[in-house]
Amino acid sequence: MTQSLVVVPPSNAKAAGWMAGWLTLMLVLLVAGREATRELSVFQIMEMRSVIGLFMLYPLIHLNGGLASMKTARPLQHIGRNVVHYAAQYGWFLALTLIPLAQVVAIEFTMPIWTALLAVSFLGERLNIWKILAIVLGLVGVLIIVQPGAAQVSPGQLIMVLAAVGFGAAIVMVKSLTRTDSVIVIIFWMLVIQSLIGLIPALYYWHTPSAHVWPWILVIAFCGTYSHYCFAQAMRYADATVVVPMDFLRVPLSAAVGWLIYSERLDAATIAGAALILTGNLLNLKRS
Repeated sequence: MTQSLVVVPPSNAKAAGWMAGWLTLMLVLLVAGREATRELSVFQIMEMRSVIGLFMLYPLIHLNGGLASMKTARPLQHIGRNVVHYAAQYGWFLALTLIPLAQVVAIEFTMPIWTALLAVSFLGERLNIWKILAIVLGLVGVLIIVQPGAAQVSPGQLIMVLAAVGFGAAIVMVKSLTRTDSVIVIIFWMLVIQSLIGLIPALYYWHTPSAHVWPWILVIAFCGTYSHYCFAQAMRYADATVVVPMDFLRVPLSAAVGWLIYSERLDAATIAGAALILTGNLLNLKRS
């Protein structure tokens, strides 16, 4: 029988706190993913991330009643969510090897459009003027930062668009699952199911990791596991249409990471776009 789930009162402030953890871990994951894909296949990275992540998650599993408490009454929903998320995650890692990092992050932020539409359609959430404004300001901010030109759309960009749609669908499924399953149960089944999905392709493309890449793999496993823990916790405290626009902050933060680590230029367009993104998030948090 599934462990009873404690219903928590809505709190945008607590949701924002958990999203701060998500953003931090995702920024680290962005760098680690780029470094690891220089040597290993995407399938192998994802498999190692899931298997190692299970061991990293075990302390929380133990504190929450052990493996016996990981039972769920919604196995098909977990399978469906993780098939979609695995495909989207593969597209994300693959896009890292095909297009510039800034494009990967920017295209990913078409995700709130799909998330909002799916949440309204399947979860019964409502879009008010402030939520719509947060999404619009966030997308405009992304466009200002990226400054898309008239160049032909590349395969990497198309792959990233499909990944963004997949992430949006997976987020809506996570929100639905948080109504009946604990966050630990959701993350546990994510790691188990995705380990099984990726086992055969990972073995086919297996390459023994060098000493140089192992630290990056461990970072990916930790960030990939606990970023989802933070995100699922945020979804317990607020609607998807409130939580997802907060993730727009990852665009200017990614630009800042690029400036600090890779000496990438931080120009006026990035600053202006970041200001719009931040404004939209603050309005959304205040008025939701």
